[in-house]
Amino acid sequence: MTVTDGVRLAVGTLTRLPVTPPRIVDRRVARVAMLLAPAVGAVLGLLVGAAAQAVVDHTRAAPLLAAALAVGAVAYLTRALHLDGLADTADALGSGRPAPQALEIARRSDIGPFGVVAVVLVLLVQAAALSQALGSGHAALAVAVAVGSGRLAITLSCTRGIPAARADGLGAAVAQSVPRLALVIVTVGWFAACAVGALAAGTGARGALVAMAAAATALLAAAALLRTAVRRLGGITGDVLGAVCETGTTAALVVLALAAA
Repeated sequence: MTVTDGVRLAVGTLTRLPVTPPRIVDRRVARVAMLLAPAVGAVLGLLVGAAAQAVVDHTRAAPLLAAALAVGAVAYLTRALHLDGLADTADALGSGRPAPQALEIARRSDIGPFGVVAVVLVLLVQAAALSQALGSGHAALAVAVAVGSGRLAITLSCTRGIPAARADGLGAAVAQSVPRLALVIVTVGWFAACAVGALAAGTGARGALVAMAAAATALLAAAALLRTAVRRLGGITGDVLGAVCETGTTAALVVLALAAA
């Protein structure tokens, strides 16, 4: 039942969809859940992107309006959990404090100036970038690639060798749960899925290359933030996972927008 519990943990943690809680949450269940993260993100992104494209195609709504609604929908369907993690991580890193104090800043329920700026900037960039994809008619593909790649950044962050910053919390529960070989296999599979999805959407070989480039950029951007967080905080937390997710998603959308311009 490890796989079933892993699916429940992945869907229940990464979305607000009602699912039966896993019976147990151990390292094996955490591993399955983190390896499934890109797939959960892809399905979520595909549904939201298709809905946004339908709004643009069948109404007089401007692409930017539909894009803003799509970004809001993703936030709602994920309980804004990753945006909250982005805000807390930005406040912690921006404080310039030693790791113990920075982690306490991240724990607080309020949002400081660094967190506000980070969230506002990310939402603006995501909406603007997605509006480009809506104009090209491939929003479903774009959101699926971006949201899935952002969740692949979570898988990356849970690879063995990357410690937890705290002894408790979500970060501690999933830290180092993903073997490096499994990460490689999932990453290769995700890049292949992006390429196949682009070809199926009728974007041709160029579209497939752009989709893979977006996924690669998402991982690079997330890895840069992850490295900073590990160096400054001593490891990952649930907030850091949210931050790398939003960073990766945004980076992928920017690449897709530039290619569609």
